Amino acid sequence: MDTLLFALPKGRLQDALMDLIGRAGIHVDLPGVSRRLTFPDRDNRFAFVSLKPADVPTYVESGAADVGVVGSDVLRECEPDVYEPLDLRIGLCRLVVAAPLDRPLAEGGQWKIATKYPRTAARFFAENNDHVHIVKLEGSVEIAPQLGLADAIVDLVETGRTLRENGLVVTKEVGHISAKLIVNRTVMKTKREAVQRLLKDLDGVIYANH
Repeated sequence: MDTLLFALPKGRLQDALMDLIGRAGIHVDLPGVSRRLTFPDRDNRFAFVSLKPADVPTYVESGAADVGVVGSDVLRECEPDVYEPLDLRIGLCRLVVAAPLDRPLAEGGQWKIATKYPRTAARFFAENNDHVHIVKLEGSVEIAPQLGLADAIVDLVETGRTLRENGLVVTKEVGHISAKLIVNRTVMKTKREAVQRLLKDLDGVIYANH
């Protein structure tokens, strides 16, 4: 059986993902503070590497990693040429437009939108015939309207607490977000048996109660 190099996303998805693959019978001990680039599962089916979520699609598309997990928000933004065979049903949240409660977006206006997702935001507003100027930020987009950098933001929301704390309300929904398993197109053929086994293991856990 071929070993698969599996790109894990650091951050918000990691705990839920490790729980999911553990229930699927894939047991891995995260290395903690270590200089090791990759680390195996206990059965040596996989070599895992932890990456920033935005880098996972690049590694998988190029073939530097065979498979990976990443949020559909990242996939929408970078549109990599990879297979997306499985929705993992974790990391569930929404990508939304949010504006100040006391300054809603005026219809027909030309708005400044702050976001970590410039391409996704631009497509969304263009599809709705709205005229916007996109301001790309890497973090803390919620503060942008308060400081006059933007009229509204496009960002992920889970509970809505952060929006409320910054005086923002959801005005439009861009889409629902979840974590996806992605597979390099060549690997889908050259390591097909290993990929199919992984899909079967995960599928059995994800849809066990459906």
